[in-house]
Amino acid sequence: MRKLWIGLTYLVFFLLIAAPLGKMTAGAFSEGPGGFQDALTRPEALHALMMTGFVVVVVTLLNTVFGIMMALYLVRADWLGRRVKGLMNSIVDLPYAVSPVIGGLMIVLLLGPDSALGAVFEQIGLKIVYAFPGMVIATLFVTFPLMVREVMPVLQEIGSQQEEAASTLGAYGWTTFWKVTWPSIRWAVIYGVILTVARSLGEFGAVLVVSGNIMNKTQTATTLVYQDVENFNVTAAGGIALVLAAFSAGLLLLMEWTKRRKEVH
Repeated sequence: MRKLWIGLTYLVFFLLIAAPLGKMTAGAFSEGPGGFQDALTRPEALHALMMTGFVVVVVTLLNTVFGIMMALYLVRADWLGRRVKGLMNSIVDLPYAVSPVIGGLMIVLLLGPDSALGAVFEQIGLKIVYAFPGMVIATLFVTFPLMVREVMPVLQEIGSQQEEAASTLGAYGWTTFWKVTWPSIRWAVIYGVILTVARSLGEFGAVLVVSGNIMNKTQTATTLVYQDVENFNVTAAGGIALVLAAFSAGLLLLMEWTKRRKEVH
């Protein structure tokens, strides 16, 4: 029976991961290395990869800063009250319950050109939806829980005794964070950053709705793959998808290394 379950596990792994990855690689090189290179160096692909990189960098920075702050508030801020903390916890978990497409639609309805807020922003020359800011907001909506949920358990585990002792000795809040809190949560933050980068690279639904998928303007790597598939351009779609898969595999290895470092410390 044990060998049967092991065999079924390997079969599922092959059908869901290995076989599609092999087929995608074959599609990417169906026209040879030259076709793969052309798929990556065409103007729309270069722009989409660059746009994806910008979104990932901005979202990761924002998610790291505000995710750590939210985790600290939810664990340490007793003045918020139990009900307020419960409400904030529910809001943090909202992206897990709401489809990314629905999240993108919410952003369009709230900040789109036909909304009151969107009209105000456009009057001052700031376009949110169908532009880079909207893509960042949509990706941030999807990835925000990742950092919070990585840092919160560590903060709960270490307690607040050392921070209170530092405060009693006269340390300022910023000094207490860097000297006491940060050394304890840094590996959780690194793990959260890796998860954020991986999720941002692969985000599709929310970004597709908010960006409008405008070629050479608001197109990301994932939406370009979608467009190539729609146009039956298998080689081009496979090339971009293979690059994203390679990044994801590298991030997976980095996550495993980070996990081991967390266990050691």
